Amino acid sequence: MDTWGEAGQLDRCEPQRLDADWLIAQWANPAALLLSVDKSGQLNVGDDLAIVERRPAGKFDPQRHYLLGLSAGRPVFVEAADVEKGAGLRELMPVLGPADRELVVAAVALVQWHRTLPHCGLCGAATIVTNGGMVRHCPSCGRDRFPRSDPAIIVAVLDADDRLLLGHQGVWAPGRMSILAGFVTAGESLEQAVHREVGEETGLRLSAVKYVASQPWPFPRSLMLGFVARAATTDIQVDGVEIESARWFTREELTAAVHAGEVGLPGEASIAHRLIADWRAGHIHGPGDLTAR
Repeated sequence: MDTWGEAGQLDRCEPQRLDADWLIAQWANPAALLLSVDKSGQLNVGDDLAIVERRPAGKFDPQRHYLLGLSAGRPVFVEAADVEKGAGLRELMPVLGPADRELVVAAVALVQWHRTLPHCGLCGAATIVTNGGMVRHCPSCGRDRFPRSDPAIIVAVLDADDRLLLGHQGVWAPGRMSILAGFVTAGESLEQAVHREVGEETGLRLSAVKYVASQPWPFPRSLMLGFVARAATTDIQVDGVEIESARWFTREELTAAVHAGEVGLPGEASIAHRLIADWRAGHIHGPGDLTAR
């Protein structure tokens, strides 16, 4: 499992990408790589789920070829295109190394942004791509639009006995459970969002909240901000809308429920999985020590 707080390995080349000639030179670089992302957010992969290494071909088109940056000194571009054999992020992230994970997440997020927001949010005019894919410029009103991420909190709530709170949404498969999450609303801090979401969904009050780590989650464009929190109350009252049921687990109870097939946990690609796994391993502790490795 990755450690928390690792540095990114992708050089996004913010100053250089302003130079059109430099972008063309990166496209022509013999070491350059071109990724493809289809309408469903899948990338072109081989039989072993390795990223297909395709060289850029033809003329560089700044309106459809977007530079992700330099990975180990190698220029990496992405385009929206059909793929022959595709796999999504949930399949890819558990099996790829850190550098490739960073590439595929950035590729999907950038292509989806261009695909879904081609017009100016102010005047409605069609925009054009600039800065190697990191800006959409509106020729009508002169405004620049940048890729956006919607902040969402996700929180491992622990009680005084170091039990973990897990909830089940009605739209999920039977037995699937996870920690609580929700989007940050306008004018709200991250910590306020944690208190509000936990209160709305389970009726619990919190006495302490601590930030742990974050994860880009382009479904379609979220940034998941992970927290651990201490519960001041333990009487669960689910809202019945977002959360259908919820319960407290000791580590032993959760392990037994998972082994018996009674509970299914989030996939390895998610920060929810990482928070739960760290709690099960004893790296995230109870009310006297809200710390994480």
